[in-house]
Amino acid sequence: MPPKPPPTGGPSSRPQKRKDPPSSNQNGPRNRTSKRAKINDARTILTQSSDAALNTNGELDLNSFLRAREFEIRALEGSMARCKDELMTRAFQKVPRDMRRRTASHNVKRVPKRLRERGAREMKEDNTPTVDSAKKKPRSSRGRVRAETAKRLGILAAKKKSKNIEGKAGDGSVETRAARPKIRKDKLNRPPRPKSKFRKRQIHKTWLPTHMWHAKRAKMTEPKKPLWRFSIPITCTEKSYRPTHRAGGARGAVAWDMSYISTIGLEGPTESLEKVLKLVGVDEPALWENKGEKWRAGKRSWQGWLSRGSKDKRVQIGPSTVIWCSSEPDSTNEADVPKKRPVRRVFVRVHPAAFLEVWSELLRLSKMQRPSVRLEDLRFEVGSIEITGPGSTETLLGILHPYGDSALDQDSHEMTFRSLAGVTNTSSLPSNAILAFPIMDPRLRYPPRPVKLPQANNEEANFSLLEILSTWPADASTPSPALFDRDARWKATRLPAQKSINRRKALEKPGVYPSLKSTDPAIPIMLLASRLTASTSQQGTWTLLAPWKCILPIWYGIVHYPLSSGGNPRFGGINELRQTHFEHGIPMFPVDYPGTDAGFAWEAEERERRKGEWERRPKGKRIEWASLDLGAGRKGEIGRGWACDFERIIGINLMSGTSLTAETKRKMQDTLPAEPDRMKLDCPIQHLSRKAFTALLSSPDSDIPSSSFLATVRITLVAKGIASPCARIYRLPSAATNANKPDSIPHSTPLHTTRAEWLSLLPSQPGSKPLPNPKKNRFQTVKFSLNDPIPQRQRFLAQYLLQNPPLPYPAPVKAGDHPLVPDEEDLIGFVTTGEFSLAEGKGVAIGSVVISKVLEGLRKPAEGKGNEKRLCIVRNAGEILGRLARWEAV
Repeated sequence: MPPKPPPTGGPSSRPQKRKDPPSSNQNGPRNRTSKRAKINDARTILTQSSDAALNTNGELDLNSFLRAREFEIRALEGSMARCKDELMTRAFQKVPRDMRRRTASHNVKRVPKRLRERGAREMKEDNTPTVDSAKKKPRSSRGRVRAETAKRLGILAAKKKSKNIEGKAGDGSVETRAARPKIRKDKLNRPPRPKSKFRKRQIHKTWLPTHMWHAKRAKMTEPKKPLWRFSIPITCTEKSYRPTHRAGGARGAVAWDMSYISTIGLEGPTESLEKVLKLVGVDEPALWENKGEKWRAGKRSWQGWLSRGSKDKRVQIGPSTVIWCSSEPDSTNEADVPKKRPVRRVFVRVHPAAFLEVWSELLRLSKMQRPSVRLEDLRFEVGSIEITGPGSTETLLGILHPYGDSALDQDSHEMTFRSLAGVTNTSSLPSNAILAFPIMDPRLRYPPRPVKLPQANNEEANFSLLEILSTWPADASTPSPALFDRDARWKATRLPAQKSINRRKALEKPGVYPSLKSTDPAIPIMLLASRLTASTSQQGTWTLLAPWKCILPIWYGIVHYPLSSGGNPRFGGINELRQTHFEHGIPMFPVDYPGTDAGFAWEAEERERRKGEWERRPKGKRIEWASLDLGAGRKGEIGRGWACDFERIIGINLMSGTSLTAETKRKMQDTLPAEPDRMKLDCPIQHLSRKAFTALLSSPDSDIPSSSFLATVRITLVAKGIASPCARIYRLPSAATNANKPDSIPHSTPLHTTRAEWLSLLPSQPGSKPLPNPKKNRFQTVKFSLNDPIPQRQRFLAQYLLQNPPLPYPAPVKAGDHPLVPDEEDLIGFVTTGEFSLAEGKGVAIGSVVISKVLEGLRKPAEGKGNEKRLCIVRNAGEILGRLARWEAV
């Protein structure tokens, strides 16, 4: 039987479930060409020649000329409309960069308010399917129960609201304002009561005033794992390491909401306050003499470390800022002088990690004074914002407008602040200077406008600015003490509603700000100009203190201010704050101070986090600490690889990390004032101040302290490489230690390293003879000149390639190519923060070292001479390669 002929109809004669795949010849260049032609057609504007408007006699026909121009104008408008339709971007593509999501949403409520109307219109035109949550039916029984419960609660709320309205209308009652919150003396205060819909989210923590703003743009702390009992932004959602470096040092500004910094208010006679402050470590002689007059008058702030007495020694607590309230002018009439001693106020600002320790110590000391000193917990009364960078002063000038437009004294703080236009570095101001004055509501001047800055080549303006910075006329006037007054802070928080401000703006002409009313409260603020380092070349920092509820309006103005250099000020979190301190070479509290109670608690938390990350890794992808080969027969990592194991160095055994961390969490989160002794952490190590550590280094005959004392150092790597946290810090091996090598080590195992091998890694100084390197490969190089003939150069090249075999890629790491790290007896400390520094262009680290081991190495005979004094070796945890570095006390 002959076979059936194939169908002649081709593929179209039989039914297909799917369409034929598009041909590359059709959908490739053809589609691109058609799209380009479509765009070009939309951009084409038809024109008419001007010859048509001329008569046969060459005269201009006005009617024909106007019709031709009308045709061209309509063609231009039509082309503009067609281009807009062809290249139109949707509203969902106009979301700011810092608010973009990985996948765009078709819900108009997910875009900013200014784009919602446009997004809804586009969705309606395109017939985009949407989901209305109110009409969406629940799919599970739990969802149905929740929907029914919400419906019943809504009905009850509506009935209750209608009854309240009827009752007020019938009784003629007057609605009263909310009562002023009470501040208890000598007792801890509770955070402000949040709104009902946010109350369950703040059971174990407190939101910052700008929490809602940060939650949309930053990675926050975990809900059940707050940081210092606050919900704090960790880092920006977008990449921000290099932009933060540029904004903080070269162009722009970086701002932080630092309202989590705790404020303690002290009130009492001057003599009693002086005794309390001296007992907590504010005992520098210059502060209580003539040099400290400006500080005691409230015109300067003091930054330093607080300490407490423990038996016969002083224990460091943490850094702090002490600010005096400006004293009242002395009365010239003797009859007006009160019989009681004048009462002064002092603000003590400390990190929240050390708040309970400072509060307990101040409370104990205040009760010992006669007359006594009263304490106030102002953690939720005073908020703060820090801003740094070349555009920080410009930003504050555009946001902070003094209250009232009347003529001010030239020496007043308001006029001094206004005259700072052109300042690009806060370090050029007097150190720890204070500017205190009231400002108006920033929302009345929103959106902010750029400040007029003087030209860079204006010599007269530059000279006037230098004169102000050198004389500082604000010292001739008294700063405003309103921020210390409880009533002034309370009145400042009674700001008008945003709707009322919008109505006032609508009544004004376009581009005109609403005028100030007598009902608008004045917001008391205080500006602190501080420096991270003593050098005036590095960027300083502005610290803005204001009432807690006034931080949010100020923050909105700061982040939306248009800088003259372009863009807006950036915001930062904890990581950006650590980066700024790291690039300035300054340790950050409590991260880089494990010798304090707060720093040791932080280290315990970090140990648990690193250990959890290590345990979650598969066994094939994690470091096996026990099998690490350090050479010379040494096996295993020294101590715990995920920890800065200072207990291993000083030779003590603590309880397990889990128990310690649980106890740390309980003590750090417990805010009850009862049993203050149980709040103290039993830290086995102690921090020694930089001043005391420098004195020990400069005096070779001083007594060596116990092995439990630590000092913070800054480490700079001599060559390439970086040091990561938990890296081990060694001192150079002793020259006499390796003279007698043990016979028990097999000959196949490399011998211990020598001091000379490590010193040979030092780069040679200009004009000096380089040190010999015993393990440096010596290759014979062939030199030739460009004037040599080509055959001779080819022969030289072939000779060089044959005598030196090609290097493998990547280069294998051999133990014999680099000196081995010293033994455990030369381990002196650990790195707490380390990475590549963009400011230095090399690897930099911050670490802590055991002082007794450092002094022991420096005071050995025939060691520590010249440039060898402060050399060390840094080895990352889990690695066998050590790197030469230098350390300096910070």
